[in-house]
Amino acid sequence: MRTAVWLYLFLFVAFFDLHAQYPMLTPFAVSLGAAPSFIGLIMGMYSLTHLPGNLLAGYWVDRYGSRLFISLSLVGAGVLLLFQSRVTDPWHLLYVRSVSGFVLAFLSPACLSLLAKLARDHIHQGKLMAGNGLVHTIASVVSPAAGAWLAARVGFAQSFNLLGWGLLATGIVAIWFVREPAGRSLPDALPPESAHGSLPAHGPLPAEEAASPPGGRFPWVVFALPVAMSCAQGILSFELPLRANTASEVLTTGLLFSVVSLGALSTLGLLFLQRYLPYARSVIGLLLLALAYYGLASDWPVPMMALLFVLGMAKGVIFPAMTSFLLQLSGPARYGRTFSLMAIASSIGAFLGPVAAGAVRSHLSPFFLAFAVLMLALIALAPRPIYGQGWHKHPSAPPAGGA
Repeated sequence: MRTAVWLYLFLFVAFFDLHAQYPMLTPFAVSLGAAPSFIGLIMGMYSLTHLPGNLLAGYWVDRYGSRLFISLSLVGAGVLLLFQSRVTDPWHLLYVRSVSGFVLAFLSPACLSLLAKLARDHIHQGKLMAGNGLVHTIASVVSPAAGAWLAARVGFAQSFNLLGWGLLATGIVAIWFVREPAGRSLPDALPPESAHGSLPAHGPLPAEEAASPPGGRFPWVVFALPVAMSCAQGILSFELPLRANTASEVLTTGLLFSVVSLGALSTLGLLFLQRYLPYARSVIGLLLLALAYYGLASDWPVPMMALLFVLGMAKGVIFPAMTSFLLQLSGPARYGRTFSLMAIASSIGAFLGPVAAGAVRSHLSPFFLAFAVLMLALIALAPRPIYGQGWHKHPSAPPAGGA
């Protein structure tokens, strides 16, 4: 548990620094002379260069563990932010952001894989994932407003400089305090005979068989969920800051991002939700999120802050449900690869979102585009028997050895 606490602490600092850039990046690119379509490309390239990093992370995290990749990702991101503070041309910003995307691609699979290994059972696993989301959200509640305030007070370059040193220091300290747990398989992942105290007659299952989903073949369509989620998030991150033209409007944009995070915090704190089927939580959250984006696109007679709060509530339901859902369909021998594929899907969506938003902004509300993508994901996630197999709402009894 001590490792989880340290990991949450370092994740808080990392997420704080990364989310503080959200209200700054688009106005910074505008100040360099970048057009909206080019800004969409800058944001999209950051996500596109995640892909090779995610592919490597899936194999390397399973093989070498998470600690080294967590530390190196944070150190690398800090160094690149120091370079970013000295950028004077939109193309140079594109290059720096592209490399940053590759470096940070290792962070999410490494952190999520380590948290999954710390779990005692699938309920505890869901709570650890919710804890990750909670830390992420608490950091993102204050960081956009803090980043916007920092930019308004000291300027973009000095703000990136301060955030870069923060990430660099966190990465260096993490190498001493993050520890890999002893090898552990979740009791819930064992074959039925093992749950009653004995192994099958033929011995433990091979790693490949243990990694198979409960129903046999993995339903790859579930990765439509992270694609749609990150696409919609990319559209929001692109569209909200683009409306800011003055220092006061940049600060307002930071507050709007904080409202989204407060909404997520309100549902992430409801840990009893982890006892419900991850598929059901994912679908309900996805529908609520789609309705919030539709309200933003249609100019409903509702304050924007209220819609953004609802949008955050939906995210707070979906993110821990999505990780639990993928773990349920995967197996303990493939945590790194499962989260790597989830990160790849998220990178694809995060690339397509801002690029598409920049292309259609003069003809169509980008928020309506987000709504359409989320509804397509809902259709793709039509109910299947495999989505409920291997799940029960009560944790398994720990093994006799207490492992």
